[in-house]
Amino acid sequence: MTQHLHLWLIPILPFVGFLLNGMLGRRLPKAVVSTIALAFPLASFAVVARAALIFIQVKPQILPWLINYSDWINAGPLHIQFTLALDQLTILMLSIITGVGFLIHLYSVGYMGHEEGYWRYFSYLNLFLFFMTVLVLAGNFLLMFVGWEGVGLASYLLIGFYLDRDSAANAGKKAFVVNRIGDFGFLVGIFLVLANFHSLDFFAINNIIHSNSGISTATFTAIGLCLIVGACGKSAQIPLYVWLPDAMEGPTPVSALIHAATMVTAGVYMIARTHSIFDRAPIALATIAIIGAATAFFAATVGLVQTDIKRVLAYSTISQLGYMFLACGVMAYSAGVFHLMTHAFFKALLFLGAGSVIHGMSNEQDMRKMGGLRKCLPVTCWTMFAAVLAISGIPPFAGFFSKDAILAEAFQAGSLGKILYFVGLATAGLTSFYMFRLWYLTFLGESRSEDHDHHPHESPWSMLLPLVILAILSVCGGWIGYGRFSHLLSPVIGSDIVSPTEASSGSLELILSIVAVAVAALGWFVAHLLYFKPNDRAQKLATSARGIYSLLLHKYWIDELYHAIFVAPLKFISQYILGWIGEGVLIRGSAWVLAGIASLTGELLRRWQSGNLRSYSGWLVAGAAALLLFAAIYANHLGIWIHFDPSKVLPISINPNAAGH
Repeated sequence: MTQHLHLWLIPILPFVGFLLNGMLGRRLPKAVVSTIALAFPLASFAVVARAALIFIQVKPQILPWLINYSDWINAGPLHIQFTLALDQLTILMLSIITGVGFLIHLYSVGYMGHEEGYWRYFSYLNLFLFFMTVLVLAGNFLLMFVGWEGVGLASYLLIGFYLDRDSAANAGKKAFVVNRIGDFGFLVGIFLVLANFHSLDFFAINNIIHSNSGISTATFTAIGLCLIVGACGKSAQIPLYVWLPDAMEGPTPVSALIHAATMVTAGVYMIARTHSIFDRAPIALATIAIIGAATAFFAATVGLVQTDIKRVLAYSTISQLGYMFLACGVMAYSAGVFHLMTHAFFKALLFLGAGSVIHGMSNEQDMRKMGGLRKCLPVTCWTMFAAVLAISGIPPFAGFFSKDAILAEAFQAGSLGKILYFVGLATAGLTSFYMFRLWYLTFLGESRSEDHDHHPHESPWSMLLPLVILAILSVCGGWIGYGRFSHLLSPVIGSDIVSPTEASSGSLELILSIVAVAVAALGWFVAHLLYFKPNDRAQKLATSARGIYSLLLHKYWIDELYHAIFVAPLKFISQYILGWIGEGVLIRGSAWVLAGIASLTGELLRRWQSGNLRSYSGWLVAGAAALLLFAAIYANHLGIWIHFDPSKVLPISINPNAAGH
């Protein structure tokens, strides 16, 4: 059956779109570029849908499907094959990536219609989809690392898409450098896996672990901690989160693609895929949980006071990814992946909705200059409202089910889990507050725009149709997984501490759900008091808590702290110390040495070339003697002896009568 799946088409189709637009797009009409850009991701989604239909008809016991296309590396005992794998987790991730990814491609046709480099944008977007599908389909660490690095490259190209903006170029470089730090940790983890398991194949490693391989807990911990560094880089967790807010410099659909369905979910996916390693490393699991809870709360506090609509959503993404890390840290992998799915729906909707607002406001992103857009952008307004309800955890929207599952799992994960539960609960209240703040400031009240001649307008249907589809998924997406998700993924990542079905039947879990909804409602209520109608309450609150407000507004000065501790010293070393060594010693010093050698050589040659015949004759005799001496020494070294026998010398007869004598 596997030969009929044609899994290789899933990544290859977007790659073909990248090649066509990348090589020919400059000379093609815009309509042709759009057709290529949309057709190949849609075809990839169709292949995924077909595979899913075949997939649901088979018994879970015969999974995963592993398709070995060729040998890749054969070096001594190391044998790595080019293997694509399909199981429940893979098919879920592929459906999210290609489905939501296609909607973002469709939205981009309208959003980027008047931008320079239209063909270049879509070639990069297709390339991003190619690498992300490779990452998810990979059957071993090495192929995953190819996709892992590839999405880093594609994100660098897309974040820095606006070539004429220094801010975009700097943001792209920042994302690239920070992710290289995380990728180094990931690579070290891969080396440790290879050294201890003598294989990089995910499923072979699982079999070794389950067969009681005798590998120590310390080894699992070391591997797990290295993998966590890689996951923190890709999924923007403390301390490597700083690249994601600056990634807003790219086009808004790029933000939706990176934040919702692709790059930032890679770290969560990698942890879920390698859960058998983390299950045997309690310290690594606790580290994941603590990082996740701390990041969720930290990013939510920063999001409270941001005024750029995209930057609010950026910190929201960091916070929601923290929830996913928290779930993985308490071994609730299916709850984390469940939230990954629902988050893809409502976060893509939020970013695309923000893009629709920015499009209607002629590229204005400051919420303080918006307001009153409900009448001008009705479809955008109400679709975004669905997403706000979903991310805030208001039932029965999608985010309620997945976030509630994570909090319930954390509460029942021991004493540490209970502490992290309360951190997650507080974060839920903050999330509800800043998301309703965003919606009120953008769509309600009177317009605060300084450009009174400008009239905001609704986006074209190429942009609104994806909003409507994502709004439906944000409403209904939670019901898709409710009571089924843990069972669906249990063959891959095992059962969670408490499944959603069990959580819905117990009184404790019901109480936890009521508390979570009450906290979310409290956040909504506070936002309603401060921002529903024009008043000075928010200003008075900011003034009375000026210190805290300034701390949050400046994002805890983390960027400045990183610059002082890491960037400035490295810049000083590279510019002055290494620059002095490179320029002063290596370049100038080597030039001085070469010049000295040339001068000395010239001086010696000048003395030799005196024009005196007797001097030349002397040098000639000396040279000949030196050559003879060298020949004798060389012959002696080779064991060649030269014998002189006088008896063998022919006598010379001298004729006194010869002429001249």
